[in-house]
Amino acid sequence: MCEVLGVSRSGYYAWAKRPESQQKKRQEALKKQIKKIHIESRETYGSPKITKILQKQGGEVSQKTVARIMKDGDIRSKTKKNIRQPRTRSIIFLCIPTY
Repeated sequence: MCEVLGVSRSGYYAWAKRPESQQKKRQEALKKQIKKIHIESRETYGSPKITKILQKQGGEVSQKTVARIMKDGDIRSKTKKNIRQPRTRSIIFLCIPTY
């Protein structure tokens, strides 16, 4: 496998045994918080609202970071569809001029 990837064995095993970085740990913690907030909002909140909630909780996070994590985690907000009421006849007849 190392030949196919073009890396040495020692390099591969050094990479595999390397501990998880602080940035990766922070990303995973944020992802869990974002999922929790998203579920609590009945999957309606997007990245701007989730960012504001996280900032109120004391986290230093930008909207771009939240949007990226949501995109990578396939977390999307549900959008409400506007249902148009059909026009009634009285409105249509009021619009037609009589001569």
